[in-house]
Amino acid sequence: MMSYTIMVIDDEAEMRKLIRTFLEADGYRVVEATDGVHALSLLHEIRVDLCLADVMMPYMDGFLFAQEVKRTIDLPIIFLSAKGDEWDKIKGLKHGDDYIVKPFLPGELLARVASVLRRSYQRKGLNSALSFGPLEIDKEAHRATLNGKALSLTLKEFGILYVLAKNSGRVYSRDELLQIVWGDDHDSSVRTVDTHIKTLRLKLGDEGRKIETVWGIGYKFEV
Repeated sequence: MMSYTIMVIDDEAEMRKLIRTFLEADGYRVVEATDGVHALSLLHEIRVDLCLADVMMPYMDGFLFAQEVKRTIDLPIIFLSAKGDEWDKIKGLKHGDDYIVKPFLPGELLARVASVLRRSYQRKGLNSALSFGPLEIDKEAHRATLNGKALSLTLKEFGILYVLAKNSGRVYSRDELLQIVWGDDHDSSVRTVDTHIKTLRLKLGDEGRKIETVWGIGYKFEV
């Protein structure tokens, strides 16, 4: 399953490793860069949703990197720095989207990342997420979360969940789900849908009860 991709830019390998551990545990994909110049070169090759950039780096510091990026890309940037005085924070918020002082707790980092991503996608008009209590389904990011934790769904599982949830209350036959999620070019039987639904319910835990079987017809998502 695809998720948000975050670039971690820091000249200290141990810091990059630590941040990568926090982010990947929360379901994010991570790309590493050693400095601003390296990061700029990677941005020509990789689609990134957010950058975590250290301020003090060789060759190109975090502020200069942000200036270069924002000339051409609407990319949210969170600065990381050991410098916590007011002027540095103001400068960071002027050039980026948030400013976190080192050392920081994992929970603070993850909360700020989630907040900046949410604001960014709302600003771009891309926030098409569906929310059902603890369950959130974001089609644009191809990401589903339960109680804030990313769910490890296959492409077909995510497709089924999104179709049913987006049209909650409507009953879909197995043939309809095959047509919509698998497309015309497939040789799967309707029982394949049953297998995917079973696995999907297990991954959703208690929320899996929202996917109801309509005997003799198919399935629906009932809130």
